[in-house]
Amino acid sequence: MLTCEDVIQCLEDLFPTGFAESWDNVGLLLGRREKPVYSVMLCVDVTERVIHQAIQEGISMIVSHHPLIFSGEKRITNEDYFGTRLLNLIQADICVYAMHTNFDVIGMADAAAERLGLLDTEVLQVTYEDEIATEGIGRAGKLKAAMTLEEVACLVKEAFHVPNVRVFGNPDTICCEVAVCPGAGKSMVKDVLRTGADVYITGDIDHHTGIDLVAQGVCVIDAGHYGIEKLFVPYVHDCFSKIMPECEVIEAIEEEPFWVL
Repeated sequence: MLTCEDVIQCLEDLFPTGFAESWDNVGLLLGRREKPVYSVMLCVDVTERVIHQAIQEGISMIVSHHPLIFSGEKRITNEDYFGTRLLNLIQADICVYAMHTNFDVIGMADAAAERLGLLDTEVLQVTYEDEIATEGIGRAGKLKAAMTLEEVACLVKEAFHVPNVRVFGNPDTICCEVAVCPGAGKSMVKDVLRTGADVYITGDIDHHTGIDLVAQGVCVIDAGHYGIEKLFVPYVHDCFSKIMPECEVIEAIEEEPFWVL
């Protein structure tokens, strides 16, 4: 019989928490390490919808990308949405474990580059380095063949199964060098410029950052924060199939958090 601790040890062998950023909150955030685990639900965000599905399906443990608990809370009551979330999970005895920036470093970056078919990749922002390896957030690399910005945008939609993307730059711009950072990539601008990328693929790019990057010769494709990071779910599902085949794994029902009219 698997326990929560067994699941944690397997996941942390693959995605050590030591690779997480100092400001992050990863690991077991809710529950008992000794709890028996018969089923695991994978999700990007632990929302009310995900919690309801987990309770309805009798899930033992949720493994999410984004941490359910991020900052300090002074009280947990049913008088607000966040307290209600925690109380519902506690009452249902569901453990919650998060793999955020440690997964960004070890799994997410390479997976995103592979989906785009990038060659000769390098770490976009180095967060860890020793004599054996260099790891970090995002990747920079070359497209297999030169493409127009519009063609790259279509590639992003297909590779990450997103309904739409926001594009800064002339659609006819020829792109060869690509930088990609799943999630929110505004803070990586200096790293992107250093790589000499023709186009930057990320999410949560605001108006000024977008036009300023174009002015500096870098087009931008914004696929949304969730748009790229949702690859967390099938990636980790595949890991469970290999390392814990005896554990039932269910993918939460999640959708793009907004729609475009």
